[in-house]
Amino acid sequence: MCGIHGGYAFSGAANLSVEVLEAMGMVTQHRGPDDSGTFLDGPAAIGMRRLSIIDLEGGHQPIFNEDQSIAVVCNGEIYNFRELREKLIAKGHQFSTHSDSEVTVHLYEEYGIDFLSHLNGMFALALWDRNRQRLIIARDRLGIKPLYYYRDDNVLLFSTEAKAIFETSHISPKLDKTACGLYVQLGYVPAPWSIYENVKKLPVASCMIIEQGQTRIHEYWRPDYTQKEMSEAEWKRAVLEQLEQSVASQMVSDVPFGAFLSGGIDSSLVVGLMAKHSREPVRTYAIGFDTEGAGQLYNELPYAKQVSELFSTQHKEIIVKPDVVHLLPKLLWHMDEPIADTAFITTYLVSEFARQDVTMILSGVGGDELFGGYRRYQGEYYQRYYNMIPAWLRKYVLSPVANALPSDRHSKWLNYSRLAKSFILTAELPLDKRYQSYINIVSDAMRAELLKGGVETLPTPVIDLFAKQGSLPALHSMFEVDRLTQLPDDLLMLTDKMTMATSLECRVPLLDHELVELACQMPSELKIKGGVLKYILKESLTELLPREILYRKKRGFGAPMGAWIKRELLPLMKGLLSVEQVESRGVFNGQVVQGLINDHLSNKSDNTDILIGLLNFEIWSKMMLDGQAPQEVESQLERMSR
Repeated sequence: MCGIHGGYAFSGAANLSVEVLEAMGMVTQHRGPDDSGTFLDGPAAIGMRRLSIIDLEGGHQPIFNEDQSIAVVCNGEIYNFRELREKLIAKGHQFSTHSDSEVTVHLYEEYGIDFLSHLNGMFALALWDRNRQRLIIARDRLGIKPLYYYRDDNVLLFSTEAKAIFETSHISPKLDKTACGLYVQLGYVPAPWSIYENVKKLPVASCMIIEQGQTRIHEYWRPDYTQKEMSEAEWKRAVLEQLEQSVASQMVSDVPFGAFLSGGIDSSLVVGLMAKHSREPVRTYAIGFDTEGAGQLYNELPYAKQVSELFSTQHKEIIVKPDVVHLLPKLLWHMDEPIADTAFITTYLVSEFARQDVTMILSGVGGDELFGGYRRYQGEYYQRYYNMIPAWLRKYVLSPVANALPSDRHSKWLNYSRLAKSFILTAELPLDKRYQSYINIVSDAMRAELLKGGVETLPTPVIDLFAKQGSLPALHSMFEVDRLTQLPDDLLMLTDKMTMATSLECRVPLLDHELVELACQMPSELKIKGGVLKYILKESLTELLPREILYRKKRGFGAPMGAWIKRELLPLMKGLLSVEQVESRGVFNGQVVQGLINDHLSNKSDNTDILIGLLNFEIWSKMMLDGQAPQEVESQLERMSR
């Protein structure tokens, strides 16, 4: 686990040097406090910061092949490196370390650019082939590890974190207006865009090849949705076997490790399977909230404790209170980009807590996408029954009533009202636009009002991706859209950035690509059956987990920020999002922002996501666009909060 960085000089004006590489590396030192390395050869320059997990003494990077004509730096872990190593040795390759990363150079020798298709792991890597004068930068199949790049006529620059690119003399951070429009819509910036002008994110399952002054991007993997003909019982066995294999393969480590435990299905199954394959008690870490007010709705500690007792883990808990203001500048600096998902706060806090004991952690991220765990995936199931209601009744009675319903996700009954309102008001739309409405944090009309100068023609990545799915069933189409947008650019991005902010490696066994391929070939009616989310997953785990864990109501991993900004964090919101402050930034319409605040405070609409998104955007802007240090911004926020 580490951070990688480097570049390729198309001309002598590129000015790549050891000093430039070291400057890029220092910014990402938190990703790799144990070691660093640089390598320059002709037009190529690569570097890394290393967090030692496997082969602690011998895994220094860059790593070379036998004649040192191929060099690689790799961020992440290759889980099938032992099997690959044995096969490569049988073919005559000679290894100089026991590091998992070394298999990449020998695979490239053996298979060329196709080497990536042999890897099972999470990674971002850069490989330099001296003989062909070819540089390859690549990202893993699911986008677990991020990779940013910048390219002009003189140079290509890349890094695990965007801020490292700005340590060179080639570019300074500026806001990309297109990306900002997408951010306001989705609450994150989808690849290939980044929030920064002229800086892009390499898409998932892709590599960029730089050769003879040319660059091209190649997608090396996509899941096959050809349905397998198996009985329900066979699917249960296949899912459990692959889950067990995925978890066991990702427990390989030369350092202490543990697991995040929320008490939900995904983290609980990971812990249960870890316990089955561990000779010692599994170390587990859970996060909870004050049980007053909205904290009660988000608090999952009793469920986590139940799972901990079931598997006799070494369990620790941390309680979070709404005094997180001082954290936001630091966390958004680590995030690189603003985000509306409050899970980045909880992920950081539980990671910081776990890092006191362990260097590597396993997480249940990905299970909802893979097996149909989100409420928005139920839309097609309930749509069939809704369409049985006469059209006049839907139009003249249900829609007006829904429009008047109050919304607040931090209250049990108002949250039901919010969900019903969202469903009814979009039920007449086609699948792509209906799904877009579920994942938007504001409507298209509100986005146009919110952005200064309105909205010019903006990309429509979600709609465009739906158009490419052809005849795929609705649930598989929704997963494919999520696989290429929200999963890598929201959930996995915040998981990577927040765990690495504490120098903690996080592995996500539910996104092992072999498990993903199995789930993609499963009939969608087995993922959601009779309105039951994650049906086949739950049924495959009946001998591992108790029914009250498998079938309890779902609760996300975020913080109750929507409730906190109505009370404890209200002074902060009024300060950061005042009409004067918003107008001075020149990006959003201050009066429209005030309307969003008023509607949220009165429960007319639940505007948690967009308000948190705007708060985080302003804090991010102070640091990345205005050049203020995180500590300086922290002091400003603390004064506002008094």
